[in-house]
Amino acid sequence: MADKYGAEQDPYCYNHTNVLKNNFNIQDENILSNAEREITTAALKSIHFSLPPYDLAYFKNINYHLFSRIYNWAGKLRSIDISKNETHFCIVDRIEPEADKLFKTLKKHHYFVALSDKEFIEYIAQLYGDINMLHPFREGNGRTQRILFDHIALNAAYTINWSVSTEQKWKEANIHAVECDYEALQAIFRLGLKKIQT
Repeated sequence: MADKYGAEQDPYCYNHTNVLKNNFNIQDENILSNAEREITTAALKSIHFSLPPYDLAYFKNINYHLFSRIYNWAGKLRSIDISKNETHFCIVDRIEPEADKLFKTLKKHHYFVALSDKEFIEYIAQLYGDINMLHPFREGNGRTQRILFDHIALNAAYTINWSVSTEQKWKEANIHAVECDYEALQAIFRLGLKKIQT
C-alpha cells in the first residue's frame, strides 16, 4: 500500500516499506489493499446510526469498527504528523483540541437540525472541510469521515449521495477548503444532499 502521506521512517509501516503493519502480517501492498477493502466493507454492517452527541469519541469509534480487525491502532489518534502533496494536516499535538472545538461548534448549532437547506449546506460543507484537515487517524480518514457525516446528515433528516462527484473533484474541493474556501464543497453537497420527507 503506497504511503500517500510521505512520512519518513513511519513507525506504522514495516521497515523499509510503505506497507502498514497489520494484524495479518501482510507485507505485500496489493494484497493488503484488497484485504483492507474486503474487511472494511464487511465491517460497515456493524456500524449503525446513533443519535447525538457527535464528538471525537464517536468519530474514533467509527474508525475502530472499520479497521480494528486489520490494524491494532484503529480508533486511536495518530502519533506522527502527516501531509499529502502540499497539504499539511493538523499536527499531532493539536488534533484533540481542534477536534473538540469543531464538535463543540456542531453541538452549539444543535447538530444542524432544523436549518434551511441553504444553511445546512453551508454549515456541513465548512465542517467537512475543517474535519478533513484534522486527518486524525493514520489510515481511513476519508471513509471514517463519510460515515460520520452520513450520521450527522441523517440526524438532520438528510441523506448524502457521495457518488455525485468524482474523487478528483472531492480532492480539489478539500484543497480549496484548506484556504477556507468552501464553495466547491458546497456545490458538491448541493448535488448530493436529499431531504428526507417526513
